Amino acid sequence: MAIEPSARIHPSAVIEDGAVIGARADIGPFCVVGPDVTLGADVRLRAHAMVTGRTTIGDGCDVFSFACIGEIPQDLKFGGEQTDLVIGARCRIREHVTINTGTEQGGGVTRIGDDCLIMAGAHVAHDCRVGDRVIMVNNSALAGHCVLGDDVIVGGLSGIHQWVRIGEGAIIGAVTMVTHDVIPHALVQAPRGELDGLNLVGLKRKGVSRADITALRAAFQMLKQGEGAFQDRARRLGDDTESAYVRQIVDFVLADSDRGFLTPS
Repeated sequence: MAIEPSARIHPSAVIEDGAVIGARADIGPFCVVGPDVTLGADVRLRAHAMVTGRTTIGDGCDVFSFACIGEIPQDLKFGGEQTDLVIGARCRIREHVTINTGTEQGGGVTRIGDDCLIMAGAHVAHDCRVGDRVIMVNNSALAGHCVLGDDVIVGGLSGIHQWVRIGEGAIIGAVTMVTHDVIPHALVQAPRGELDGLNLVGLKRKGVSRADITALRAAFQMLKQGEGAFQDRARRLGDDTESAYVRQIVDFVLADSDRGFLTPS
């Protein structure tokens, strides 16, 4: 066990031998920290939070009451192998959130980026890769092997099917089931997840130029109404565009996909 002298640990907390507790960490009443856990500097665990497994939590994270972080995957193929969970810096993980470690078949690591907000009751399954500044709203869930780009928002009570990729800057509306890949900067809504346009609010908040937004609008229309298969339309976009944002969409569509794509209706 390695505990920085500046860390504050409530007497009722259980810190198992082998855990590493960073400087100025604050561990509240009745928390449990497992033997293979590493907590960075300024991490806060509020009352009754549990961190277990081979888990690393980055500096400045705040884990709220009754969150369960680093438990084994909910996967019948999991055979007890040693796998990891890595959470970046300054993430806020709210009440009753569950995040599982990886599986050997999926690469062995579940990874969450920096500055994420994971709201109450949300779930991140094994082998997911979540980018920076992602927001998961209350009771949303990622199945195994999902990949979320930076700045994605997943609405409340929404579910993402296993192996699905959500491109950077996309927004998933509340109470939506997503079973196919979502292009960057897209807006997806409706119960069975329909690609309904661009995340214009997110683009404007990010300060994306009017020229790039115009280019994205034109690209979306070409993907919607152009000739040929979806990938063929994207390939033609790549030949014509000078916008880095459109290029993101092109590269995303032309990359490998395990689920196929949501396409404009």
